[in-house]
Amino acid sequence: MSEQELPPWLREQVSRLQQLQQNLQAIMMQKQQVELEIVETDRALEEIKKAGEEDVIYKSAGPLLIKSKRENIVKELEEKKELSNTRVMVLAKQETRVKDNLKEVENKINQMIRGAQGSTSSPVSSSKP
Repeated sequence: MSEQELPPWLREQVSRLQQLQQNLQAIMMQKQQVELEIVETDRALEEIKKAGEEDVIYKSAGPLLIKSKRENIVKELEEKKELSNTRVMVLAKQETRVKDNLKEVENKINQMIRGAQGSTSSPVSSSKP
């Protein structure tokens, strides 16, 4: 059965399913990027903690490196990590919600297909004598 042969109500649900799948993929990619940022931030914090109090530390500002105080950089990185952790939690909740919606739409489509098949005498109707 091609997409053109699908009834409009089923086509609408299939379209919704595809949109939810795309949303889920985008959310998962964002979540992965934020998790990677957390790992990078953790590495940076570890390196700063290894450095001595008197060691010179620079931070990146676009294409420049700027000399900064150790405690300021640690504070910035910890705030960034906290914000990233919050973002991961929000994305995880969105991911769960979209997955639940996907299951709901899949079930609805399956019910519609079973209902449509049940209303005809055979799964494939033919107009040939």
